[in-house]
Amino acid sequence: MTGGAKASDLTVRIASSVSAFDAAEWNALGGADNPFVSYEFLTAMEDSGSVGPGTGWEPAPIAITDDAARLLAAMPAYAKGHSQGEYVFDHAWADAWHRAGGRYYPKLQIAAPFTPATGPRLLLSDDSLAAHLLKGAEAVCLQNALSSAHATFIDPQQIALFEEAGWALRSDIQFHWINRGYAAFDDFLAALSSRKRKDLRKERAAAVEGLTIRHLTGSEIGEEHWDAFWVFYQDTGARKWGSPYLTREAFTLLGERMGDRIVLILAYDGSEPIAGALNFVGKDALYGRYWGCTRDVRFLHFELCYYQAIDIAITRGLARVEAGAQGGHKLARGYEPVQTWSAHWIADPGFRAAVEDFLEREREGVASDRLYLGGRTPFRKA
Repeated sequence: MTGGAKASDLTVRIASSVSAFDAAEWNALGGADNPFVSYEFLTAMEDSGSVGPGTGWEPAPIAITDDAARLLAAMPAYAKGHSQGEYVFDHAWADAWHRAGGRYYPKLQIAAPFTPATGPRLLLSDDSLAAHLLKGAEAVCLQNALSSAHATFIDPQQIALFEEAGWALRSDIQFHWINRGYAAFDDFLAALSSRKRKDLRKERAAAVEGLTIRHLTGSEIGEEHWDAFWVFYQDTGARKWGSPYLTREAFTLLGERMGDRIVLILAYDGSEPIAGALNFVGKDALYGRYWGCTRDVRFLHFELCYYQAIDIAITRGLARVEAGAQGGHKLARGYEPVQTWSAHWIADPGFRAAVEDFLEREREGVASDRLYLGGRTPFRKA
């Protein structure tokens, strides 16, 4: 173990917020690769009221410290009173357990809130601590009468850690753009079939006709830009979820705390912003998160969310673009089917067996779907 610590020297504890920990220690575990497990992102969710009382997302981070109170491992976790904002759907499990006389909520969610982007869910100074951390999560469930624990959008490199701990694995499909060493957008287009190449060029030209596209990052993003984006976000959130997950203050805090890891894309008609897309920058990936508009312009969604993201990734030398959950329409635009993973621990043995049986059958279907979709990408066939 790290620093020669023995298991008897370790303390597993649950806190009421990520802000209860030291920022530098938390970020040393989380690393620089993924913005959504950073201290800055997670505390912005807390301090803005996007998670916490009344939201159904009660912060409950679990951590391991040594006898000197040094943070050795942690996981961002939440006591959930519903299944909203997760993008890995377990509503059918909840219904089945309620019909059987059980209580599915509250449950423990190990995740970056409202963020269907892959990343580490176990923040470790040493992989040997993973088993202790997961046992801690199980103990939290048992001690607090939580039905289950769920870790979603797990970095593929951590899947084995959950599997070794006996957690059940679930797979799904997202569409990611993969950078194969392209020097420019035209190099990417050259890899597509002739018809698809023409379609994308037409879409891009139609989308931006008469408009100006701006990329803003860091101190370039002012409150007037967040005000405009808040209007876009509210419109999309109201149509998709019924009410937006993030508060207005969340965007200000994100800009203040991690603006250098944000690219805000705005489309202007003259001096009026009419649409926008919010992206976060990781070490190897661009993560598209939110989009919205006040005017419907044909293909503008594709331009701001997909094509502009590809431009940014190529310019910055990023390996991929993760453009969020669902969206089969991404396939025609050069985004490829990629397997995503979640891991689940169920307290009740009988319910656990039923879920594991379901997941085994579901994985077969997902694998078949991914194979089918992989054959329908717009790239030139050999």
